[in-house]
Amino acid sequence: MYWIESYRSKIRTADEALQAVKSGDRVLVHQGCSEPEALIAALLGRSSELRNVEIFHMATMGTADYTLPQYEGIFRHCAMFIGANVRRAVQEGRADYIPIFLHEIESLFQTGVIPIDVALIQCTPPDDYGYMSLGAGVDVTLTGANCARHLIVEVNDQTPRTLGDTFIHVSKAHAIVEASHPLAEYKKCRITPIHHAIAAHVAGLIPDGAVLQTGIGGIPEAVLLALRDHKDLGVHSEMISDELIDLIELGVVNNERKTIHPHKVITAFVLGTRRLFKFIDNNPIFEFHPTAYTNDPFVISQNDRMVSINSALEVDLTGQVCADSVGNLPYSGIGGQVDFIRGAARSKGGVPIIALPATAKGESISRITPTLKPGAGVVTSRGDVHYVVTEFGVAYLHGKNLRQRAQALISIAEPKFRDELEAAARTLGYA
Repeated sequence: MYWIESYRSKIRTADEALQAVKSGDRVLVHQGCSEPEALIAALLGRSSELRNVEIFHMATMGTADYTLPQYEGIFRHCAMFIGANVRRAVQEGRADYIPIFLHEIESLFQTGVIPIDVALIQCTPPDDYGYMSLGAGVDVTLTGANCARHLIVEVNDQTPRTLGDTFIHVSKAHAIVEASHPLAEYKKCRITPIHHAIAAHVAGLIPDGAVLQTGIGGIPEAVLLALRDHKDLGVHSEMISDELIDLIELGVVNNERKTIHPHKVITAFVLGTRRLFKFIDNNPIFEFHPTAYTNDPFVISQNDRMVSINSALEVDLTGQVCADSVGNLPYSGIGGQVDFIRGAARSKGGVPIIALPATAKGESISRITPTLKPGAGVVTSRGDVHYVVTEFGVAYLHGKNLRQRAQALISIAEPKFRDELEAAARTLGYA
């Protein structure tokens, strides 16, 4: 165990370790449920000494106080996917947003487009060979850590040890901070009757033996609950949630019919609770990989019967999908939606699905719209869209002309908005 002395020599307090961050640095933070909370607290503690530090990450489940107004000019967050804890700062102009396909983020670090000066990550204690697991999230963090000029590791003994391409050796770390605290948990969405109705339609599109990708939110979680009578399902998804546990324990998800990585759940990170963290700990059914792999459309397409399930904020009558902004206000991010829509479309027997409630704001607004709001970002182009699902049914758009698309989408809109949408379609020349 030659690495032990090296490990001991690198142990620092959080305050000591964070002295490595200098004004003007670019700092990468471990995302999702893996936020290194002791390191973040120490970074905030240095606020009086720093200026213009950029902080990069996707959505985190912990605190993001560096986006508060009092830290303007000291820290500036740059979101590669906007979480709820930074949304206000992005919309008010105190933080930035990079629209990018999830599978391409790591190349920004590797090519130096975004050089990482300091990476702050959370890992398990080292094993007998000196390897630390990144636990609940490999995502873009492993690559970012390997590209960083300076790597600070928060070793948290409550981090689950996950398997696959999740390990980094003690020798890579420049400083190690020992900690013990529960991981930040994902606050589950309330699953509504509308979510269940949408899930029932989606479940009807999923064949036995399918390989699943699900996103974040009430609809994907409801879909997993609706699949208990299915057989021989597999999973290849950038993220997984608690609802998958029951399907594995019931034998519904067994990965037996997967054409690549049979017998394995392939993922990049988890968003869940302590129940999920315990379930993935040393569990050989799970194989974690960076998102450059899990979200590569070519890799995804090698799964026969690949089913991608993603949501949207609005869909216009031609099939354009807005999923990352409300008008010109950034809301979330591109994430893995396009990666998996395209991968599923190229899969043998694949089923790419966009699922969304038909209305918003207490049924006062239709999410099926004549045109997208001014400034809205098109995440998934109309050329990529196949299935659109609401609580009122399924619209199949691929290969359809604009008139046929409008008719199909109006048929799954909230009934009280259909006359209005029909009139708009005529005005736009879609009827």
